[in-house]
Amino acid sequence: MIHAEYVKVRLWFKETAITSRTRMQYKDTYIIAVCDTDMPQLCGVGECALFSGLSKEDNPEYERLLMQVCQDPQNLPEISSIRFGFECALRDLRNGGEQNIFSSPFTQGKNQMIINGLIWMGDKDKMKRRIADKLKAGFTCLKLKIGGIDFEDELELLKAIRQEFTPNEVELRLDANGAFQPEDALYKLNKLSEFTIHSIEQPIKPGQWDDMAYLCTESPIPIALDEELIGFTDPDVKRKLLDTINPQFIILKPSLCGGLTESDEWLHEAEIRKIGWWATSALESNIGLNAIAQWVGQYVPAIPQGLGTGALYTDNFPSHMELCGDRLCYHKSPISSKSIWQKAIEISM
Repeated sequence: MIHAEYVKVRLWFKETAITSRTRMQYKDTYIIAVCDTDMPQLCGVGECALFSGLSKEDNPEYERLLMQVCQDPQNLPEISSIRFGFECALRDLRNGGEQNIFSSPFTQGKNQMIINGLIWMGDKDKMKRRIADKLKAGFTCLKLKIGGIDFEDELELLKAIRQEFTPNEVELRLDANGAFQPEDALYKLNKLSEFTIHSIEQPIKPGQWDDMAYLCTESPIPIALDEELIGFTDPDVKRKLLDTINPQFIILKPSLCGGLTESDEWLHEAEIRKIGWWATSALESNIGLNAIAQWVGQYVPAIPQGLGTGALYTDNFPSHMELCGDRLCYHKSPISSKSIWQKAIEISM
């Protein structure tokens, strides 16, 4: 018989995290443990990584629903973060309770995963320092959050990068988080394209399918859908969205896109349409990040992924992964999920 329980954990950022929508000092998340009563010495641990302010699941009923699923972990609701957490925890339990979610060349140590260096928003000088730090650390693909400071200052930042590094030396990705208005988005995309941009995520807010379809056709910068994918589980609606907008890329966040199984479905539909993709984390702790990296590792991705490194927070959980330059490396060091669960309980107090 499967037994499950959860605790709410607050993770504090080392620096204020700024997007075009909000400023964050901390992020709350839910850590779950599932156990088989016949094997009480083992447990599987996952993260229900609710993203307050972004996820449509952010409502006062969330903990009641989470408690309800704990009573019947085999019957998962259509709630992305809960599905993600329980899918991971149940796989972890089946695989021995050592945070081994998927087996792949990545988890076998046969290859490493290239990731982009994320540049959080800040004032112009702070962003320049962050860019310099990432380049010094060896990153060759940078993702800049834009839309939170003056647009001309953002153009100056990109100009400064391009004066020093060619597109062959440093790939630039942008994430607008829906900051542009439909009426001025194409103008801004044309200005940004002067700096040879690989792609831009979600230039306008989600839900404006016709406007986004127009931008995907006319933009000189390839467009990647991000928030646009959140909240859809009906396969027919997924197909209609991709056929209507026809983006160049989609961004898969398993904790926001319906969990691992639903993300597999998004990926499958994208590949049928020859739409590119990569995965990103969504401020999960090392528990969720570890699971997403292992999930991505099955597909042996050829382009940089948007995965965090667990270094954003003042406190975090043990992980199989470490950053090696611009790559995530996986080490098979023993990590007991039961000890991670005990740490989650301590942090929650």
